[in-house]
Amino acid sequence: MKLQFKHQKFQADAAKAVVDVFAGQPYLTPTYMMDRGTGTFQIGMNEDEDFTGWRNQPLVPELSNRVILEQIQKIQRAYQIAPSQKLEGEGYNLTIEMETGVGKTYTYIKTMFELNKHYGWSEFIVVVPSIAIREGVYKSFEVTQEHFAEEYGKKIRFFIYNSAQLTEIDRFASDSSINVMIINSQAFNARGKDARRIYMKLDEFRSRRPIDIIAKTNPVIIIDEPQSVEGKQTKERLREFHPLMTLRYSATHKADSIYNMIYRLDAMEAYNKRLVKKIAVKGITESGSTATESYVYLQSINLSKADPTATIQFDYKGTSGIRKVTQTVGIGFNLYDQSNGMEEYRNNFVVK
Repeated sequence: MKLQFKHQKFQADAAKAVVDVFAGQPYLTPTYMMDRGTGTFQIGMNEDEDFTGWRNQPLVPELSNRVILEQIQKIQRAYQIAPSQKLEGEGYNLTIEMETGVGKTYTYIKTMFELNKHYGWSEFIVVVPSIAIREGVYKSFEVTQEHFAEEYGKKIRFFIYNSAQLTEIDRFASDSSINVMIINSQAFNARGKDARRIYMKLDEFRSRRPIDIIAKTNPVIIIDEPQSVEGKQTKERLREFHPLMTLRYSATHKADSIYNMIYRLDAMEAYNKRLVKKIAVKGITESGSTATESYVYLQSINLSKADPTATIQFDYKGTSGIRKVTQTVGIGFNLYDQSNGMEEYRNNFVVK
């Protein structure tokens, strides 16, 4: 039985948002000579071809940080996301929020094809929080292989990192097609002997370190469920992969690690688009409001024998910057006056 996949506009939009951040980057597929290593090994007739590495071309000088930030801000305004004031996080980091069950894995696989189509980038690493999710992601690559091959005319070569199968690392670096390594964070972040092998000079790997061969490719790192992956140590370890950029996909990002959000499909929008059947709410918290002006949040309406009141949250302009305050208000409450003159509340923000 062959699975049929429906093209969803929101998945194409999410992929396009990533591509558009780097508008102006030319299509380039640079090669280099890989480290042959040392020790005794058989030299083949096609040695130069066997050791020709393929890597992702870094951004051209014309795409300065200022230009990238401007392009991010343009995308954010188009999707009603509060614009970033600076490039957040280390290097180039982009956050994509997608509700569970709407095809997050499909979306980032499509994004790989689009980045390859527009810019020639072909080396990708998917980092997942557990072995169970790793197996699920691998299955998604399997079942979508033919679907994407029909759309893009090429296939992805994908594999699960295994410290005992190091020939896959050489293939990852030397293959000219789109290559994806799927790895769970424990494989490079734990203290066990197998985890440490990625940083060791190994006799069976010609006295080379696997991490060095991987890092030479300037991979695009995709973090699946970063809130379950990115601790302090993981962030430090990921630097050693020398990523060209990092893309973060989740439905529940941590508030302190949302870097340059460029696309959001939250639970309510997924429900309105009939992508999920129902929403179960356990509690309410604000996590990256899309509001860029006139923010007001109604917490409760309070009824008693006296006139009703409401408890609201709104922006307040203090000496150290804008912060959110909560007050119980009644008839005649003027948000402009009580916010210390926030311009967004100047016209008719009065409780009646």
